Amino acid sequence: MGLSRLAALHGVATSYSPSPDVTVSVPDDTVIAVLAALGVDAGTPEAVRRSLVATESRSRLLPPTLVVWAGEPLPPALTGLPPGSTVRVEPEPAAGGGRAPGSGPAAGAGGVGPAPDAHGEAAAPVAAAAAGGAQASGTGTAAPAQAAGSETGTGTTRATVPRDPAAPAGWTQPPYGIHRLHVRTPDHHEATATLVVAPARVPQPPERTHGFLVQLYSLLSARSWGMGDLGDLADLAAWAGRTLGSGFVQVNPLHAAFPGRPTDPSPYRPSSRRFPDPVHLHVESIPEYGQLHDRAILDDLRQDAAALSEAVLNKGALIDRDAVWELKRQALELIAEVPLTPGRRAAYCDFLAEQGQALEDHALWCALAEEHGPDWHAWPEPLRDPRSPATARARSRLLDRVDLHCRLAWLTATQLADVQRAAEDAGMAIGIVHDLAVGVHPAGADTWAQRDLFAHGMSVGAPPDAFNARGQDWGLPPWRPDALAATGYAAFRGLLRGLLAHAGALRIDHVMGLFRLWWVPEGCPPTDGTYVTYDAEAMLAVLVLEAHRAGAVVVGEDLGTVEPGVREALARRGVLGTSVLWFERDWDGDGRPLAPEKWRQDCLATATTHDLPSTSARLTGDHVTLRHRLGLLTRTLEEELTEDVTSTAEWLALLARLRMLPEGDGDEPAAVRAVHRFLAATPARMIGVWLPDTVGDRRPQNLPGTWDQYPNWRLPIADPEGHPVTLEEITASPRLHALMEVLRPQRSRTAPPGERPV
Repeated sequence: MGLSRLAALHGVATSYSPSPDVTVSVPDDTVIAVLAALGVDAGTPEAVRRSLVATESRSRLLPPTLVVWAGEPLPPALTGLPPGSTVRVEPEPAAGGGRAPGSGPAAGAGGVGPAPDAHGEAAAPVAAAAAGGAQASGTGTAAPAQAAGSETGTGTTRATVPRDPAAPAGWTQPPYGIHRLHVRTPDHHEATATLVVAPARVPQPPERTHGFLVQLYSLLSARSWGMGDLGDLADLAAWAGRTLGSGFVQVNPLHAAFPGRPTDPSPYRPSSRRFPDPVHLHVESIPEYGQLHDRAILDDLRQDAAALSEAVLNKGALIDRDAVWELKRQALELIAEVPLTPGRRAAYCDFLAEQGQALEDHALWCALAEEHGPDWHAWPEPLRDPRSPATARARSRLLDRVDLHCRLAWLTATQLADVQRAAEDAGMAIGIVHDLAVGVHPAGADTWAQRDLFAHGMSVGAPPDAFNARGQDWGLPPWRPDALAATGYAAFRGLLRGLLAHAGALRIDHVMGLFRLWWVPEGCPPTDGTYVTYDAEAMLAVLVLEAHRAGAVVVGEDLGTVEPGVREALARRGVLGTSVLWFERDWDGDGRPLAPEKWRQDCLATATTHDLPSTSARLTGDHVTLRHRLGLLTRTLEEELTEDVTSTAEWLALLARLRMLPEGDGDEPAAVRAVHRFLAATPARMIGVWLPDTVGDRRPQNLPGTWDQYPNWRLPIADPEGHPVTLEEITASPRLHALMEVLRPQRSRTAPPGERPV
């Protein structure tokens, strides 16, 4: 009983329910290990008693973080303060440089963000009486009453909301932001907390729209260096917006990869989520590229890059990220020797100032990894601490390499901005949808630079379910919820700001992780994990605030096991869900495919994702035979095929009844079009088309449960026969244009005089 109580106090589950009628107990050893990762000793009964006493005796006047939502009642922790208490709000410092709050990439330009107004008011200290009518305390002049919905600084947005009748006497609503709240009670108890003041919802798409989903590395053009790059992404966005009226392009995470031989190809297990990977740079678009006088070496590198692309496109080779990076690294080091012009130098210095310590740490990790290998656990002991004197000396010694990696981060951020600008210029309502991975590699840059935030010895995964009886271990160390709260969610805020800086929208992989994550202790099978709870209110408030500041839509990947109430909580805050056609059935009724009008509106609707079979493979059953060849089936091939054919037939029958399949049976491209006609008939705000589906590609980009058995994350987009196709060939594909035609809004047309309307 004591262990269960201690676990509950720290948000660690001692049981879970994989289905409403089933409860599974978590092994005590798991609970003890998870508590230890949170700094709580529960190794013996006596240790449990001591930890309980220590935890329960910690009475807090305030929780670590308080959330105030625009237009909603104040939290009980604030309204329930002892009478006579005083509060003082220390406002968030005005951001220095960069985009102003509220002025996102599309703000005021037909996009999703609010347009900045002309007030441009400076932040002022906010002081307010808290309870019992006591007067405000603190230095500075109290700011004028501002409703939640306003921000100080350039890009102010204002809204008027009624004063909360339960608010402490004299309470003045602070502007949107992350503030410090100071409380003093009449008996002289004091407390401070992080105060998050956020809009009620994230920005929404300005109109219903469609777009492409693509893994960038797989999108090779005639000019690529062996894999798709940011130049290709800009080209795809510009073409899709202008030619097809598309509103967005969603890409895989572009986070900095964990280096090695070979480099981990998964974009969902990066070294760092805070900075992008320079392997995505389009080298020729860097201004200094054109200023190199000795071009012989560059020309040789370009010839080698062309050979890499030729091998992938015409000789059956896989995408070789390491080979691509080796060529680009040499080219980028040459380009970095070209002096920056005064304007470019000023822009680079601004970037360094904006990114601060986080970028310095990331660049230093990259430089140290070049010397000592990528796993910082194997570095000399003094270098494992980013704040040690030895690390400071290494920073000085490796200054040139540190500056190079800072420069590469800047160049990549610059091209990311160029891509979003190209999408906006092409008329895209949203632009680029960037992807946030669940976590990072345990030996990478983030776990080194922010090691106190991570639960070492733990890995994020998923519990056993109907699709995977053994559960899943993703090899990603989780953030400690207590450390996040203690630091005011600074790491999460910084992460979001970096990703949203050049995004029209953000997709959050496994968005349920804002609420809880399945922790698996090192050395244990995934079945022996447990759930650890996060402060979802605080996480959502930070997310909504940063999305509002960037003017960005947020899409949550909410597939799989979802805790009751999570989808409703996300929808309340305007976070769109993800609906995949094959999974949308009447699970509370007869289990049949869900009619289009019954789908939720607030979602990204699609036929597949990077972890699922392409639509062609699903329709033909190729995905079942592929898993059979690799020995991944848990039943006989016949049983699996029978179930798959039955499921697909139910969907095709519904499409036929709805007259969405006029071509009849046996026409695979027509069936793919019918699937997307169905998506267009749903009320979904966003419709995503898997780019490989437009040319009939039958190969999955990733096959969960495999490592060496299948070339995950290394395949170019290909036609139905498996022949790779370039961006130029994709955009000219009759099959693509026929498919995208079904998503074009049908506009009424006025017939010429004497003509009957068709």
